[in-house]
Amino acid sequence: EPLIWKTLHNPGEIIFSNVLVVKGEDVYWTGKDGEMPAAGFNHSGEWVPGKIDNNGNEIPPSHGNARFTFDMKLLGNRDPMMDDPAGVPVSGIIYGGRDSDTSVPVEESFNWTHGMITKGASIESETTSATLGEEGIRKFNPMSNLDFISIPIGQYIRNNLDFGNSLKNPPIIFSVNYFLRDGEGNFMNHKSDKRVWLKWMELRSHKEVGAVETPTGFIPDHRDLRRLFWDVLRRDYSREEYIQQFTIRVPENLSKIKRIVNIYKSKIPDTPEILFEVLESQRQRLMDAGEKHGNYIRPDRLD
Repeated sequence: EPLIWKTLHNPGEIIFSNVLVVKGEDVYWTGKDGEMPAAGFNHSGEWVPGKIDNNGNEIPPSHGNARFTFDMKLLGNRDPMMDDPAGVPVSGIIYGGRDSDTSVPVEESFNWTHGMITKGASIESETTSATLGEEGIRKFNPMSNLDFISIPIGQYIRNNLDFGNSLKNPPIIFSVNYFLRDGEGNFMNHKSDKRVWLKWMELRSHKEVGAVETPTGFIPDHRDLRRLFWDVLRRDYSREEYIQQFTIRVPENLSKIKRIVNIYKSKIPDTPEILFEVLESQRQRLMDAGEKHGNYIRPDRLD
């Protein structure tokens, strides 16, 4: 990312974490340009190449969750109105979790209530190296905000529903999934593809592009994505890629609904009834579509 690269190579405070500290004044992470340091200090303590952990595995220079952060004011594309006390209109809200096998890369909800429940309150996120414990475990995380919800979850959901439904023109709610994998475990998308998903969401927010209706929401049309991939990334985007990524996975979606309903019924007694109604409607749409088109529905069968 050119803007990030420029920021990292200009004066400014930068906080690095989980990297290798070299001689107390420089940092190195796995894959960084240049030679690997002969020694340093990282999450394992004093480190040298070939150091192994208690299980006999070699410890890399940096942890899999190596990161950096800096003040947004250092970014060259920071909006000058960012701190305007009058605020700015919000046309879209994006929810996303780490999902390897169920959700399409980008999707628009039918309305505020549908989006808040199926895109926000139903988020599951698979664990990664950034979390403690085993990777790939689904964690229930409504609105990707569970650790910061200070009131009962049911009331939190009700507040979100009431807020949006009180607005004349509530923001469109989208879901994104950057972690979809194929049958061999490979990611279906490149990291840069999210620039296309964001551009499509922007166009949808301004009603400048159409969409294909599915049982779970609105997805992009291949013709629009083909144009956007070329305009944004100068890359061809084939129909085969589109079909692979945007196929509606009926069994996986039904399994997710079952898990989410079970969580709310068994663990969250103050859940608003509308949540179960919306999820049941989605379950029925998926069942009907599955009976008509099969368990895995190509998007070009719906457009």
